[in-house]
Amino acid sequence: MKIQKSSEDYLEAMLMLKEKRGFIRSIDIANLLGVTKPSVSYATKRLRENGYITMDPDGFITLEEKGLAIAQDIYMRHKVLTDFFIRIGVDEGVAREDACKIEHDISAESFSALCRHLESGMNA
Repeated sequence: MKIQKSSEDYLEAMLMLKEKRGFIRSIDIANLLGVTKPSVSYATKRLRENGYITMDPDGFITLEEKGLAIAQDIYMRHKVLTDFFIRIGVDEGVAREDACKIEHDISAESFSALCRHLESGMNA
């Protein structure tokens, strides 16, 4: 399930909008990510062509199973990394920015080890 980082960002944003508003629209993605509507149009076209999302005639976007799986994985990584950085004293804004950078590149092995470490520290 390896896709480009920008596609991961779009899928993650879609999941966040779905959780926050109950629906996903291109204009909301553009606003959340700070990109242009044509950029969103290009990205959603590619995501549709690859089966990650569908779009209804009214422009509402639905995450398909494989798109949702990627979005959930990236979003979980983002939340865990952000929380970890905040816990060790990093400013919340910086923590979110750094988590966004790392969430795409951290290996599954390292992320699992970090989660195990955080869980063991919470139970100690």
